[in-house]
Amino acid sequence: MYSILTITGSPSAVSRSTLLAHTLDAHLEQAGYATRTLNVRDLPAQALLAADTADTRIAAALRPLASADAVVIATPIYKAAYSGILKTFLDLLPQTALQGKIVLPLATGGSPAHLLAVDYALRPVLNALGARHILSAVFAADAQISGDAVTGYQLSAEIADRLHASVRELNAGVAASRPRVQPVERERLYA
Repeated sequence: MYSILTITGSPSAVSRSTLLAHTLDAHLEQAGYATRTLNVRDLPAQALLAADTADTRIAAALRPLASADAVVIATPIYKAAYSGILKTFLDLLPQTALQGKIVLPLATGGSPAHLLAVDYALRPVLNALGARHILSAVFAADAQISGDAVTGYQLSAEIADRLHASVRELNAGVAASRPRVQPVERERLYA
């Protein structure tokens, strides 16, 4: 079974980007993946700001990243950049933290123009951390997610369809990264 680590970079427990992450995780579990979620907002602020990887809670948060086959990163876009809390977490990662991993970015923002932040701000950082393959981002503008933090959020049908498509893309990426087993010829025991 392949494992997926979802990293949420929203400072709020109830947010549009967290909804994207949870919805995708549910689809991944239905597809047979083992999923884990790391909410960066739950890490100790002092240790996170100091990049204290010796802190037991930070070290425990980094362990699932090392063993994950793929990583989903969900973030809101603020002022043309991914969230500061996610930036702080990514900055404490070792240079090879995403080495050989498939990464799927999820993002939300006020308008479709915020999608550029994924390509121009987040994608270069993921590349610098060694991501083997960064899949097409799923971006949802505020108008594509109805509701609010009090009553709850609802995804539009378009975004739900794009999340399903991203699961198919992730499946293809994981399948392509699986080592192909070559059949072994049996030795002839008798001549």
